[in-house]
Amino acid sequence: MPMADWLRGGRNREKVRDDAAQWVKCPSCGEVLYRPDLSANLDVCVRCSHHFRMHAHDRILSLIDGDFEEIARGILPADPLSWTDKKSYPQKLAADAAKSGMDEAVLCGFGSIGGYELALGVMDFHFRGGTMGSVVGERLTRLIEAATERGLPCAIFTASGGARMEEGMLALMQMAKTTAAVVRLKASGQPFLTVLTDPTTGGVSASFAFQADVILAERNAMIGFAGRRVIEQTIRQRLPDRFQTAEFLLERGHIDGVVDRPNLKPTLERLLGYARAGMQRRKRAELSA
Repeated sequence: MPMADWLRGGRNREKVRDDAAQWVKCPSCGEVLYRPDLSANLDVCVRCSHHFRMHAHDRILSLIDGDFEEIARGILPADPLSWTDKKSYPQKLAADAAKSGMDEAVLCGFGSIGGYELALGVMDFHFRGGTMGSVVGERLTRLIEAATERGLPCAIFTASGGARMEEGMLALMQMAKTTAAVVRLKASGQPFLTVLTDPTTGGVSASFAFQADVILAERNAMIGFAGRRVIEQTIRQRLPDRFQTAEFLLERGHIDGVVDRPNLKPTLERLLGYARAGMQRRKRAELSA
């Protein structure tokens, strides 16, 4: 099956919707947008350029040249704590799977962007708020380790509400596991890139998201660790209006760039080109030494 067909099959976008569901209101400017037009514009408002949250399948389709080799798909979440509140954890997972077309909050695999091969991980906020549980951490770790073994750069698009509470300490352990995998990747000489999308918070922001050689973010993405309200109540001060936005972090040197979604693919192509040229120069220097 061609890659595009497989990805489109991952999220059933061909469902019959009533007329009202074909329209969405932009939360930034109030413009009423026709969903097919919004999708054609990479889920970016044509009036104010507000970046809607993007599904992982759509993200990969917008970036990858051709085929996408998915890995770690068979690794699925369990219920280690037998968690239950109004719904059991398996019921929550099943509901999110039906709604999002995902079986977890991340898709991982290999492809190429502008002819440059890379390992690519894309998180999806539509599945359990992009929270990082044991499966998300394991899939990302396997992706990073496979990139190390294959000698390829790795890029991860983040979108997360933090650690997954239904898995307790097992979820928190993924911060250390992914961090260690990134350390090994960088020690092997392979570049690591992250693109922070709305929102990137909690354990993801406190681990691999800010370990990259180059850290990019989408326009106006919310990026931070704790929530604004929690911080204000803790320090008893009002925070700046633009606090925890991508632009705020760029001004203070925490990230390397803010990129509009239509410019992400050419930006990644350029960075991957620089990375390949750098690795080739290093190899020549090693051979001549």
